[in-house]
Amino acid sequence: MTGIHGRSAELEAVAALFDGLRSGHGGVLLIAAEPGLGRTALLRRAATDAGADRALYTRAARAERDDLPYSGLYALLSAAGADCPVGAAGGVEPGGWLSLLRGRAATGPLLVCVDDAHLWDARSRAALGFAARRAESLRTLGLLLSVAGHRAQDPDFAGLPVVRLGPLPDRAASALVDELTGGGADPAVREELLYEAEGNPALIEALVGRLTPAQLAGHAPLPRPLADSGALLRTFGCRLEGLPPDTRLMLLLAAAAQELSPGTGAAGADTTVVLRAARAAGIAPGALDAAEAAGVARATGDAGQTIRFESPLLRRTVLSGAALSRRRAAHALLASVLTEERHRFSRLLHRAFAAEGPDPRLAADLAAAAGTGTPPGATPLERSVALARAAELTTDTDARASRWTSAAELAGAAGRPRRARHLLTAARRTAQAAGTVTRTGAGTGTRAVPGRAELVDGTLTLYDGPAADAHAVLRVATALLEPYDPERALAARLGAMDAAWAMGDIAACLSALAGDGAGGGGGGGGGPSLPRLPGEHAMSHLYRTGLHTALSGRLAEAREPLRQLLDLGAGDDDPTRLLHAGGAALVLGDIRAACHTNALALALARTRGLTTVVPRALERLAYAELRAGRHARARVHAQEGLRAAHRSGLRNVVAHQHAVLALVASVEGDAGAVAGHAGQAMAVARPHGLVQASTLAEWATARADLGRGRAYEAVARLGPLVRPGPRCGHFAVRMLAVPCFVEAAVLAGEGDDARAAAEEFALWAAQGADPQAPAQLARCRALLAAPEQADALYAEALERHDEAGGDFERARTLLQYGKWLRRRRRPREARGRLRDALVAFERSGAGPWAEQTRAELRATGDTTGGASGEGLRTPRERVAALPLLTPQQLRIARCVAEGATNREVAMRLSISPRTVDHHLRNVFVALQVRSRVELSRLMDRVESDHVHRDGAERNGVERDGIAMGD
Repeated sequence: MTGIHGRSAELEAVAALFDGLRSGHGGVLLIAAEPGLGRTALLRRAATDAGADRALYTRAARAERDDLPYSGLYALLSAAGADCPVGAAGGVEPGGWLSLLRGRAATGPLLVCVDDAHLWDARSRAALGFAARRAESLRTLGLLLSVAGHRAQDPDFAGLPVVRLGPLPDRAASALVDELTGGGADPAVREELLYEAEGNPALIEALVGRLTPAQLAGHAPLPRPLADSGALLRTFGCRLEGLPPDTRLMLLLAAAAQELSPGTGAAGADTTVVLRAARAAGIAPGALDAAEAAGVARATGDAGQTIRFESPLLRRTVLSGAALSRRRAAHALLASVLTEERHRFSRLLHRAFAAEGPDPRLAADLAAAAGTGTPPGATPLERSVALARAAELTTDTDARASRWTSAAELAGAAGRPRRARHLLTAARRTAQAAGTVTRTGAGTGTRAVPGRAELVDGTLTLYDGPAADAHAVLRVATALLEPYDPERALAARLGAMDAAWAMGDIAACLSALAGDGAGGGGGGGGGPSLPRLPGEHAMSHLYRTGLHTALSGRLAEAREPLRQLLDLGAGDDDPTRLLHAGGAALVLGDIRAACHTNALALALARTRGLTTVVPRALERLAYAELRAGRHARARVHAQEGLRAAHRSGLRNVVAHQHAVLALVASVEGDAGAVAGHAGQAMAVARPHGLVQASTLAEWATARADLGRGRAYEAVARLGPLVRPGPRCGHFAVRMLAVPCFVEAAVLAGEGDDARAAAEEFALWAAQGADPQAPAQLARCRALLAAPEQADALYAEALERHDEAGGDFERARTLLQYGKWLRRRRRPREARGRLRDALVAFERSGAGPWAEQTRAELRATGDTTGGASGEGLRTPRERVAALPLLTPQQLRIARCVAEGATNREVAMRLSISPRTVDHHLRNVFVALQVRSRVELSRLMDRVESDHVHRDGAERNGVERDGIAMGD
């Protein structure tokens, strides 16, 4: 018996029920779930945990239906060892069976577990429901019931507290596979098992059970289909038992109608089409009623216009459980009723599924319908299904290989990477058998099949695999395609550039853009424009030219082609080219244009059903919003993009979305969210070599450290990202992180590293690639400047911020300026800057930064900046406690109040940093302060009192405080 995975919340609910029984509070809990999700395992586990003498377990059988009144209660009392004529003619009083069980519970709590209670006879169910609704009167007797998911709202069970079991999450399902296989399943095999089982534990067990050790280890091919009719019927067949023949045929028609779009069961089947086909077979519409009563399928929508199965696995069971001849007949029926011209594509596809063998003419018609002439309503997935079926009906091996490849291309565009890879395998096998590359007289289209297959493979890997592998495959695809298909060759070239960008390999980017050989490498220099490729679109040419020039270090020359690209993009309707234009806008530093262009690409991708483009467009848009300082918008787009990328299996896009969300959280101050998103990004970015995603995630973590005042940790994280060398961060991101590094390094006392980074940042800021950079540069210089220069530099930074916009970055400058003014003993000016910073941080939702600002305001004597905690000393009491400190503690407190770090204090007083830390903790306890800024405020108060009390003794205690002295 396997363990229970992924059900911690459900087990806690059951444990809470039994805990209530121990304290004399009777209760009831209803577990509702579809077949195979583990409701029986949960009840057996509950009975085992309670103990043999404290639990009763019985499982209803189908024989215990209405033909034997009270048979359910009889089975329960038999399990309890009670001898009661519950099943005798005439029945018993409704409470009689409870009296027997209460007697059993008199000596301690008793948990009564009834599995599949919906299968009991009507009178037993009524008695059980009657007792369950009065569970509070049962005291030490508790009821734990399980029913099929669709029966939870039956009159006998309605109103009871329900726990519904859903499919297992991926991690729990993976743990179950590991338990069943002893951890010996190959990773690719594990993925196939998880995909086919859709989180159903019983189906996982059934699928593992049908594989040999060699298949589990990945040494032998898996059976196809992996989830065959036997496994599906063993798990879900109970839901179909007893259904009338007409109902079964109606369900088969509905399942066949959805076969045009596999994996999209939520869309359902058109009720009108299914009913017309059923009527042609002599079946009345009422045949669907039995399916609804059994919880298999139902008509949904305001007018019942769609038939939906309760789960995709039930639809698969209906299809796989039918004989092939019946499935073909169902498709023929559906084709016969789709007579309108607007249904031509669907009619052809149903005819193709009904075909008994190869049919070149039908295959050609279907392939043509799935091509450019496809009606607008056909999705990329439906076109992929059509081309795959056309390939199966095709006799010519060249044409078959080409159609398999086209089907794989469309499956990838539809966000079905697993299906695309299976189709690619078929295409490659067919191409190898046909000898497409060397065959004399083969057409250009068929000669391009190997290159097209590599393009699909490389593109899939680009979004869900190691970036280096994707780069290599796409360079090979470029070489294979250039003689036969220049348009796809260009797509492969730009895909290779994207892979190199993700890796942070600027030389490989240049090589791909310039059109160097498939080996990659090199690629600098060159003139201001690259040679135009055959058939290359003007926007693509400008993109290649401008980006190559920019990456070669000649941003000024790159501005003209990139600006032309943006101008052309205003009238273009291709989402991929618009994403290129959005990237060009970021290189130019035109953040507004980047947001607008990426938003347009997103809208077009949604309209055309380009499932894999949507999450990429959301990623680009979220990043552009982040660069614009609109963190809330960036979060919304990244969250949507994360869901879309998960649905499409694009793990590399998932990693980038997590990195963006980590950056947003680092502003908003949710430390748990930062760690969670950064960890999720790194979990994919590290093994897949996604340097850009990992750099963004590290930057987010460091910025969160800085927001919480942890400068040393921030320096440790940011140092490797911004310093030159082999371990540096991504070339397009590292300069963006420099302002954070400079601020953290100054706070940590590492001024030399900060100055070196600021000098490099100045060169980058001069190129105009980031509108925020001039203001950030002035802030960095102010942090590093002598007191007589810092004031003017902070003022310059604020002027630059006014030009660039962006509340968050401006607020950070105001905060640093306010800190500097306070330490220069200019509290009134400091308060003005800090109040402005607080408003801007609050407007940005930057919680920790706002709290830093409030603390600084309190340190200036502004009592509106925050409130003291309950039970703490008043300011007067804290000042009065200063004489309790030792001379060494007083010296350390004064140094800290001046803004010195522990390391700086240690150097000034010739003691170790550890000693400083020890004394400082004791100072905090003695004065009841919670932070360095509160200590600074207290010491400033003392100093202010000293200045305004002429003639007071410098070391004496005064009414409201003392004047500090050595």
